[in-house]
Amino acid sequence: MSKMKLFDLHCDTIERMEELGENMLTDKTQLSLKYLPEIEKWCQTFAIFIPDSKRGADAVEYYERVRAYFHKMLKEHHDIVEMVNTPSDIETITAKKKCAAILSVEGAAVLDGKLENVEKLAKDGVKMMTLTWNGENELASGHKNPEMGFTDFGREVVKEMERQNIIVDVSHLNDKGMEQLMGGIATKPIIATHSNLRSICSHKRNLTEEMFQYIVEHKGLVGLNLLHNFVSDNEMKDSKAELFCHVYRMLELGGEDVIACGSDFDGGIESQMDNPAKFASFGEYMLENGISRRIVDKIMFENALHFFEENVR
Repeated sequence: MSKMKLFDLHCDTIERMEELGENMLTDKTQLSLKYLPEIEKWCQTFAIFIPDSKRGADAVEYYERVRAYFHKMLKEHHDIVEMVNTPSDIETITAKKKCAAILSVEGAAVLDGKLENVEKLAKDGVKMMTLTWNGENELASGHKNPEMGFTDFGREVVKEMERQNIIVDVSHLNDKGMEQLMGGIATKPIIATHSNLRSICSHKRNLTEEMFQYIVEHKGLVGLNLLHNFVSDNEMKDSKAELFCHVYRMLELGGEDVIACGSDFDGGIESQMDNPAKFASFGEYMLENGISRRIVDKIMFENALHFFEENVR
């Protein structure tokens, strides 16, 4: 089996490493850089996840603590990983057989309700921010409150994120928020970093086909999530085959240029693809099941790379 590329838009691993006091070569997390030799070219987004229990100064302190650990790990493993500051860094870093690390945030409670903190995140090198987790924050809500739409502050944050070149990530945003975002709040392409199709798996965290087609039309990205609850409504027997169902339907909906990878490693994955090397091997599975090499390369790496080149400064 040949090596495959991997551009993964989401994992929760840096928080888990900080919690355990482990480094990036650990065998105690699903995502570990020990798999680097098994992947041809690897770009990995590390999300700093802000739990719904964290608000205000507590959320800010939590973010800063995990961010400091991320930079500690970058320094400790400088021979195998470097942080991405500009899109051109991705090709430069991966050409050196290192992992290109992108910093993101999951949960806009990190802003502490202050618009100026969007610029602060941009200066920290954050390239994407998931607007909500499952509950409410100062911007909007996840699926736990389906009635809540965007607040005035949330609308201003989206505008400021676009101005600061932080990509709006809609994974976890509830349907009402998505409807409003698609109705004109967003003026630039958006990403669903770790979401699948609701027509294949009914979880409310997945995208409707209408949402997916909006992202297609507006040249965004959708990262395939490996978490069982978002892959299949049934007991999982063959996670590759079940994830392939999402890919097949996404392709039918015109998604050739927007399908990407968004593992959600260390977010609770129980899957045949429970580490980066196994996820990369999903490319081989797609080839074996009739997807062309050109499209497989797009899904596993090139779509995300092109998006960053076009939309991140």
